[in-house]
Amino acid sequence: MKILTRCQHWSGTTFCRGLKEFIKAGPGLQHFLSGTAVLNSSNDGAPLPDWLKTSVPIGRKYFELKSTLKELKLSTVCEEAKCPNIGECWGGRSGGLATATIMVMGDTCTRGCRFCSVRTSRAPPPLDPLEPSRTAEALSRWGLDYVVITSVDRDDLPDGGSSHLREVVKAIKSKSPNLLVECLSPDFKGNFEHIRKVADSGLEVFAHNVETVERLSPLVRDHRASYRQSLKVLEEVKLCNADLVTKSSIMLGLGEADGEIEATLRDLSNVGVDAVTIGQYMRPTRRHMKVQEYVSPCKFKYWEEFGSALGFAYVASGPLVRSSYKAGEFFLKSFVKSKNKSGL
Repeated sequence: MKILTRCQHWSGTTFCRGLKEFIKAGPGLQHFLSGTAVLNSSNDGAPLPDWLKTSVPIGRKYFELKSTLKELKLSTVCEEAKCPNIGECWGGRSGGLATATIMVMGDTCTRGCRFCSVRTSRAPPPLDPLEPSRTAEALSRWGLDYVVITSVDRDDLPDGGSSHLREVVKAIKSKSPNLLVECLSPDFKGNFEHIRKVADSGLEVFAHNVETVERLSPLVRDHRASYRQSLKVLEEVKLCNADLVTKSSIMLGLGEADGEIEATLRDLSNVGVDAVTIGQYMRPTRRHMKVQEYVSPCKFKYWEEFGSALGFAYVASGPLVRSSYKAGEFFLKSFVKSKNKSGL
């Protein structure tokens, strides 16, 4: 079906020639067998820069996680958002920690951000009351070290789903008390009572993304989200629990200027955010916003150094970095580093 979609404007000889070129440009069997196959084209049809090519998901741990998800009817943002790092995170490659990002409260969002590929609806299906226990069961089987729990926005619910999200975290901690939990939280329309429910659920890291610079926020995000509201969410979490690690993420390549990125990082620092991830925006489909620029690895390194100089405990900056990309490694390395520095 994917090939037909890409080639539907061809016919006759042109179709055959185009199809051959399409297949020729893709990875061969030997690449899949060796685990070196790469995804190497954008949704604009143009070749991706070399630094954005990623390996096709492969490996025992990857398929174990995928099988359990299907069995327990769970969703992951890794799959729904078409993340290019799914194989690396799920597999815990090169001796690293295996991490995963579970998406709860269904797979349908009430908002329609222009960068996101998750399906949308004004009236999603009702919440599954068994989801907290099923999620906890799945994670206890996987033997993960770190998990990120995220969710769709549920503006159709009186509390935005904050009670449900809280129960998910509590169920996970009850079943796997040593598992580190990060929650990539909605903004709950800025309702601090609902934000506190999640912040006090027993998690280690509260994440909420500003996504982009203030000028572009209305163009990139749903009208119910706002740059200033996101900053207030992160600030409120620190007021609620000063010891909780807070984290946010920025996408580059949407047309932002350097001065705007600097201002965004300063704003996050001023509300007490501990960790920041900075990555390249990748267009999920042709229906989404176009990429304005593929930012070079050197520039990402510059932003890592700039963020570190501002005092963030950790900055992960790179073309393939995502808000929950290798989250376990990022948090644990930062945590151990901080512990050693303080002599604890």
